[in-house]
Amino acid sequence: MAKPLTDSEKRKQISVRGLAGLGDVAERIYYLSLEFYMGRTLQNTMVNLGLQNACDEAIYQLGLDLEELEEIEEDAGLGNGGLGRLAACFLDSMATLGLAAYGYGIRYEFGIFNQKIVNGWQVEEADDWLRYGNPWEKARPEYMLPVHFYGRVEHTPDGVKWLDTQVVLAMPYDTPVPGYKNNTVNTMRLWSAKAPNDFKLQDFNVGDYIEAVLDRNLAENISRVLYPNDNFFEGKELRLKQEYFVVAATLQDIIRRFKSSKFGCRDPVRTCFETFPDKVAIQLNDTHPALSIPELMRILVDVEKVDWDKAWEITKKTCAYTNHTVLPEALERWPVSMFEKLLPRHLEIIYAINQRHLDHVAALFPGDVDRLRRMSVIEEGDCKRINMAHLCVIGSHAVNGVARIHSEIVKQSVFKDFYELEPEKFQNKTNGITPRRWLLLCNPGLADTIVEKIGEEFLTDLSQLKKLLPLVSDEVFIRDVAKVKQENKLKFSAFLEKEYKVKINPSSMFDVHVKRIHEYKRQLLNCLHVVTLYNRIKRDPAKAFVPRTVMIGGKAAPGYHMAKLIIKLVTSIGDVVNHDPVVGDRLKVIFLENYRVSLAEKVIPAADLSQQISTAGTEASGTGNMKFMLNGALTIGTMDGANVEMAEEAGAENLFIFGLRVEDVEALDRKGYNAREYYDHLPELKQAVDQISSGFFSPKEPDCFKDIVNMLMHHDRFKVFADYEAYMQCQAQVDQLYRNPKEWTKKVIRNIACSGKFSSDRTITEYAREIWGVEPSDLQIPPPNIPRD
Repeated sequence: MAKPLTDSEKRKQISVRGLAGLGDVAERIYYLSLEFYMGRTLQNTMVNLGLQNACDEAIYQLGLDLEELEEIEEDAGLGNGGLGRLAACFLDSMATLGLAAYGYGIRYEFGIFNQKIVNGWQVEEADDWLRYGNPWEKARPEYMLPVHFYGRVEHTPDGVKWLDTQVVLAMPYDTPVPGYKNNTVNTMRLWSAKAPNDFKLQDFNVGDYIEAVLDRNLAENISRVLYPNDNFFEGKELRLKQEYFVVAATLQDIIRRFKSSKFGCRDPVRTCFETFPDKVAIQLNDTHPALSIPELMRILVDVEKVDWDKAWEITKKTCAYTNHTVLPEALERWPVSMFEKLLPRHLEIIYAINQRHLDHVAALFPGDVDRLRRMSVIEEGDCKRINMAHLCVIGSHAVNGVARIHSEIVKQSVFKDFYELEPEKFQNKTNGITPRRWLLLCNPGLADTIVEKIGEEFLTDLSQLKKLLPLVSDEVFIRDVAKVKQENKLKFSAFLEKEYKVKINPSSMFDVHVKRIHEYKRQLLNCLHVVTLYNRIKRDPAKAFVPRTVMIGGKAAPGYHMAKLIIKLVTSIGDVVNHDPVVGDRLKVIFLENYRVSLAEKVIPAADLSQQISTAGTEASGTGNMKFMLNGALTIGTMDGANVEMAEEAGAENLFIFGLRVEDVEALDRKGYNAREYYDHLPELKQAVDQISSGFFSPKEPDCFKDIVNMLMHHDRFKVFADYEAYMQCQAQVDQLYRNPKEWTKKVIRNIACSGKFSSDRTITEYAREIWGVEPSDLQIPPPNIPRD
């Protein structure tokens, strides 16, 4: 008799036969995220279905312009930045790789705010993206599920009961996620909060029926709005409710699907959860869905009556955690008091998890109480807090960072003690981007030019871009690539003129710095370069300067004073520089209002220079850096995040790398960073800082920027001045190369040819094999019109 197949043998079979017709054999992947920054869907759907030309032609026949139609669609802005956009790229890759994957999140009624610039300041406006309806979603009221909050815990002879809870209903909305030309369509399921019909009317003494019905809003507020913080933790109760809401609804859905599947376990009532980790993989996108760990324990132990140790084994094997930041202010640390009130049973479970964990550590390191304190999930102090990252590391079988340098920092500092305990748990998965949206869709000119030379297979195997390397010195190819860039710049110039009434010089270098506004991303370093450039032009107006259009864009969290001030500084510098007749069109400074996915799709293909200048050790990965590289911009950047691997792939000489390395930053911290030293010894830096300080750029409000200067001089955690001199020298090299268009374009081609590693297809293939234990498939499912065997 044949031996039963092992799981890995079954997976190999699946990879050969594809997912088609196999129903449930493949493990299901559940990607849990509080953000999915999807952007627009129309063009992406046409591209992935291979219908763009047909639709273009059909619409044209009707006397309409498809591009005009595309501009009407609202962005689905259900994310802040990198983390949310990564989730969107991952969904595209998981479908394209034929994985049985589901994205689970919240259907926010209001996504990331729309940014208006008024008098140079950011003003927020609600993003009412559902105003005209959303044609891509399908409500699924038949799968509506209850989610419980508050209440009390009772320990009874027949187990633990969570009683007297308030119920909120979770209504699922499904959005299709098509793979690229493989007839696979996965699902993104977003939950919307709904009050039950007896909400607030169960109370015996309801005097005011009207009041009770109006109070339904309290429950439904859970899915009202996306918290607009990027890399910052704000411990608000509504946010904790959102985190539990998505987790509780999703886990019920996962378990319902597991139980009703045709196999998994032979017993009829399916109380056997032995096979659960073989059928289910849950990926936690940062700590935001960390409550999956205690919630899965609660269901297994309290509801399904699995014994604790077995339940813990199942939970660990099922969950995996991706860390996205090492900034301490971004780490989620919830007050115990808030848990006590909102999720009393989960607090008990977390205490029990922590107790067993600390017992284990104490057995291995007897007497090391400081280690116990460092490794505890509960942080003692004036306000006891739950460290969600520690909970994730303990409750997952895999923990990964998002670029090699970040994963090393995770092991050597943030989770050092945990790495010493279980080194095999820690992995790296360098981020990637989908080449469908970020090349084919946004830059068809470049995509066509590449297809002419190497065919179109690279769209699902980006490493094939290596085939362009022999063409680096091909005169015709150099000319074609330069021509596409120039066309993109002309098109973007026309867009800027139409939308913002600004006239720009399309033959100038397009120097682009777009990302969320944050001190660690150092938009201020860019500002200092611009001011210095301006001063040099004023000092020697007859000299030949390389003309630049500096574009800076990004949103500031509404409560982040310094970030909002940075935006005001950029717009103020622009007001002075852009209206100085001596400067002319040699230097222009533009703040790109309301930077979002659909604007990124326009600006990135037009960029010449990509600014990736965070302090080494602060940007976990970055993904904008990869988009610019793929679209023919050269990078000026620090050795931070994925820049390190970009330099490794393309050769450091093909990027403009400058500044302190992580080791230098650490050495400077030990020595003590003294900003004044740099200020005193660098005359151009001093001049620029003094101008900002004195009100040269804000004559009507001379001390407008005193907070910025005070921060830079006295408490700059991100050492802007320390990298100023190296940055200025590096920018001079950028100018020098730009004077030689042919050599510039050769470097561009080298960069494009070496960007293959940064496809999210590669990233997801690594997650699938090394964390989820599944094999991707490049087989096409037969289309619906072809009968299956």
